[in-house]
Amino acid sequence: MIYRAIPGTDIKVSTLSFGNFIYGSGMWGKTVADEPEGVVLQNKAFDLGVNFFDTADAYDNGRAEQMMRDTIAYAGRANIVLSTKFGYDFYSDPGTAGSHRERKQDFSPSFLDFALEQSLKRLGTDYIDLWQAHNIKLPQMTDELRTALDRLIREGKIRSWGIALGPAIGWREEGAAAIEQWQCATVQTVFNMLEQHPGREFCVRSQRTGHTGIISRVPHSSGILQDIYTADMTFTDHRKFRDRNWLVYGLKKVEMLRDIQKVHNCTLGQLAIKWLLSFPTLISVQPNITTEAELAEFATAASDGALLSPAEMKRIEELVESDFGFGPDAHACDLKSSVTANGITRSDYQLDAPIPPLSENRAPAALQRQGGK
Repeated sequence: MIYRAIPGTDIKVSTLSFGNFIYGSGMWGKTVADEPEGVVLQNKAFDLGVNFFDTADAYDNGRAEQMMRDTIAYAGRANIVLSTKFGYDFYSDPGTAGSHRERKQDFSPSFLDFALEQSLKRLGTDYIDLWQAHNIKLPQMTDELRTALDRLIREGKIRSWGIALGPAIGWREEGAAAIEQWQCATVQTVFNMLEQHPGREFCVRSQRTGHTGIISRVPHSSGILQDIYTADMTFTDHRKFRDRNWLVYGLKKVEMLRDIQKVHNCTLGQLAIKWLLSFPTLISVQPNITTEAELAEFATAASDGALLSPAEMKRIEELVESDFGFGPDAHACDLKSSVTANGITRSDYQLDAPIPPLSENRAPAALQRQGGK
């Protein structure tokens, strides 16, 4: 396995990370009954050199964190980099099963202290290596929050902190502020060969500034980049929220990547990981891992060191920018944002609100209006 450092820390993470969202959230069709299978995969990931494990307190309201206890005991606490998230007050707003409604968020210092203690108890540890603000929005990125997080580092309860963007694709303003103003340790975002924005820009920003590692989630575009779908498939889990064109045109797009895949003599799923790791500031890829075969496939891609050439990277970028020549219907989904079309910061974000993507020249002004927060 290959390891990359989280900038500004002495923490080195495996380029393949294991996120237990699949088995710990119920959003991928797995249930509580499948939990033992998920724990086995976590432990096998460690055997293959994976040291970076990512969970969240909000995944099934704490259950996903509890799933990590067995792997912590199996691997030894000092041998893994443990990441979890904070910000959702599921204690007072537990949510509705199967719903995509965002639950109540709370980023106040008092709630942070409470949430951290609960996470430490569920995980059975006394510190967290990386603590991520879960789906934070621009109005919530305050100096008060940053001060509280830095205090927790001094207290030894966390080693570093970052932000995890979502739940959908986007939040360019938050990512830019985290990298250039907060200079936080990591930014986690949806980022893959077919959905390159804003992840590609974050990699460029972090390389230019010299800090903040980027973590890719959904690196296979929810399975499109794994050769496991056909055009007539339907979904009952969270993939049902994907636009139908994601599937129809996604299958056509991958056919235009076959020549690069052939050069690298790998699966499409492995090519997707190699493409991401070709960005120097991309520190880890977090795919959805549901079987031992997938785990082995992805671990091979993350550990062989064979990256894409600059010419191959440029060609894939050009394909995405041209919508692969298929026209506007094939465009990747519009980016969600906490800033409206006229540049006003939203204070009450709604997941299904029709928000057009921001232009290049408007985001810096929006950030400036926030006073660097």
